[in-house]
Amino acid sequence: MAVNIETERPRVRVMIVDDHEIVRRGIAEIVDRADGLEVVAEAGSVADAIRRAELVIPDVILIDLQLPDGTGIDIMRRLRESKPEIRPVVLTSFDDDSALSEALEAGALAYVLKTVHGAEITDVIKAVADGRVLLDERTVTRRRADHGDPTADLTPSERKVLNLIGDGMSNREIGEALGVAEKTVKNHITSLLAKMGLQRRTQVAAWVAGQRAAAWRNQSPSQH
Repeated sequence: MAVNIETERPRVRVMIVDDHEIVRRGIAEIVDRADGLEVVAEAGSVADAIRRAELVIPDVILIDLQLPDGTGIDIMRRLRESKPEIRPVVLTSFDDDSALSEALEAGALAYVLKTVHGAEITDVIKAVADGRVLLDERTVTRRRADHGDPTADLTPSERKVLNLIGDGMSNREIGEALGVAEKTVKNHITSLLAKMGLQRRTQVAAWVAGQRAAAWRNQSPSQH
């Protein structure tokens, strides 16, 4: 992140992806006016977004889902592999479960509708840059109802991280065990929190402990 000389706080570097130039420029103007934020790149297609994101490596990338040569999902999947430190925020007009599920599975840390006010989107960007996952209560409730198993959407890597959290490992220890950077572990945790409808790492540990205790209780007495 660049440094804001006046406040000495790091500025959040933001990239905006939308195929409508007027919309893109309007969002850029709102973001640039906000304290602590700066737009470092824009793109109007999947190919251009991936190329520019891998070049400038923004802190947060604001992505529309519908693009002329693909979808925002394609961008997030590619960046999750090549630049996992970039934090994706979906800004879309699609308020449906399938789009939401696909976005979260691809690594989105926030899902925001284009009906939001300018101040709300800048607050979301700052929160995601700080490591928070933003899903409103309606979304969390809906996902819990749709998925009896809150881990149903986790990737294999996220499941490994989940179990190692349950074993009491720190992020550094998990990274060493899986052979990945600690920052990658943090990104996996952020993603699995969103998918499970949880807010904190301690809730993940408690959930795993509860599942293991239930499994133990369900065993026959001869197996204890």
